Amino acid sequence: MSAVIYIEGGGDGKDGQVSCRAGFRSLLENSGFVGKMPRLFASGKRKSAYDDFRHEHEANQSDYVALLVDSEDPVIDIEKPWDHLKNRKDDKWEKPQNATDDQVFLMATCMETWIASDRDTLKKHYKKGFKENALPSLNDIEKKNHHDVQKSLAKATKDCWNAYRKGERSFEILGKLNPAALETQLSAFRRMKRILLEKLAVET
Repeated sequence: MSAVIYIEGGGDGKDGQVSCRAGFRSLLENSGFVGKMPRLFASGKRKSAYDDFRHEHEANQSDYVALLVDSEDPVIDIEKPWDHLKNRKDDKWEKPQNATDDQVFLMATCMETWIASDRDTLKKHYKKGFKENALPSLNDIEKKNHHDVQKSLAKATKDCWNAYRKGERSFEILGKLNPAALETQLSAFRRMKRILLEKLAVET
């Protein structure tokens, strides 16, 4: 089947978009989607990802098209992402005609939440200078303010030679994450994997 996912991230430049796609591709491959990989597009800005998704959905040229964006705010019901995006004051996005909730994946509350959830991979990646105790508690981590999560990740790695920052470095660590750790901690990740397994008919 033909499947495509439009992703928030990568900025406006080609290098950033390549890094974004590579990071998410590695994460999906490690999650069991080798041989069933959807096409991935790094759309840059958040609204651009929504617009790209909407245009592709309305063109009806793919069997399955999805949108992957930060939730930015805590999500009331992870199974109703369109409600979240409609009600969020800085989005107010309308659900395109005939679109369904299983076409939207939210990183609650941001990509850094996913990164901060895999402590073992972070320790292996950053090594000397990494301060795990600067990260937020894993308890209800998807409810944490996204700015706080981002700041804590920067603080935890500030003494590392490869300190965390958005861009190539962020997507490099994303691609190394252990999906099992994310499944344990993140309802949003579990939901995304469940739906993609169904849509892409991947054998487990």
